[in-house]
Amino acid sequence: MMRVPGHGTASAYGAAVERLDRGVFAYVQPDGGWCLNNAGFVVGEREVLLVDTAATEGRARALRDAVAAVTPLPVGTVVNTHSHGDHTFGNHLFTPRATVIAHELARTEMVERGLALREMWPGVEWGDIRVEPPAVTFRDALTVHLGDRRVEVFHVGPAHTTNDVVVWLPAERVLFAGDLVLSGCTPFVLMGSVQGLSAAVARLRALEPEVVVCGHGSLRGPDVFDETQAYLTWLSEVARTGLAAGLPPLEAARRAELGPFAALLDAERLVANLHRAYAEECGLPAGARIPSAPVMREMVAYNGGSPLRCTA
Repeated sequence: MMRVPGHGTASAYGAAVERLDRGVFAYVQPDGGWCLNNAGFVVGEREVLLVDTAATEGRARALRDAVAAVTPLPVGTVVNTHSHGDHTFGNHLFTPRATVIAHELARTEMVERGLALREMWPGVEWGDIRVEPPAVTFRDALTVHLGDRRVEVFHVGPAHTTNDVVVWLPAERVLFAGDLVLSGCTPFVLMGSVQGLSAAVARLRALEPEVVVCGHGSLRGPDVFDETQAYLTWLSEVARTGLAAGLPPLEAARRAELGPFAALLDAERLVANLHRAYAEECGLPAGARIPSAPVMREMVAYNGGSPLRCTA
């Protein structure tokens, strides 16, 4: 059963700080759509460990202020759960005092992609953002010790991307899952793997967390794993049906009945997910690059020509 979070306090942009345990907090940005990610922080004896930053300068500053409202201790470590800009563009507001940690492939992706995410939504007030890649990278796992508190960080992928990591507090049974699981939002595997995400979900379920801080959307319990796996199973069925009928991903998405997934935010991600699912069905390795720009244009077409909704 999910632990009931402590009383939340309001932050700028409608974000909420939720106390999950002694010194453990989630930073939740509604409604969880494109670029409205969640973060979190763990207060140690001497410093704070921050999980992810935010997409824009304003939102990253609001996150920094929210941490300062809880504790006077400085942020000494930032863990990026993956390379995407909505989880990393605010890194530079915490360095050089903080050391940024991420998977080795996340650093590669961040350097290669730069600020390309801004091109998708030129109308967003991005502010003064710049790429601050991790100074410390790892391949499989590492442990951060905050006094007597143990924080485990380990790679789970390719899944949402090639470089997903989670932050796990085994004593408190709190999991910061990044974008491996989303609450009320459509999963997104264009840069990762359908099969890989399914395996990742099984691995995270085995941890038996009580609270799951999803990369986007509300706080959840382990039921979010069931919902994610159900979507992936359905996605694979749609892909196999579409391939058998000779339909391109966009047309297969248009013909698909969303059913129980119709209420999820950003339904257009189905098009991108089908591109990945098709690729895997045809033998493309997990995480192999699929050009994103043409797929993004197809997602817009799926929406009847309406731009992808982003309120960051």
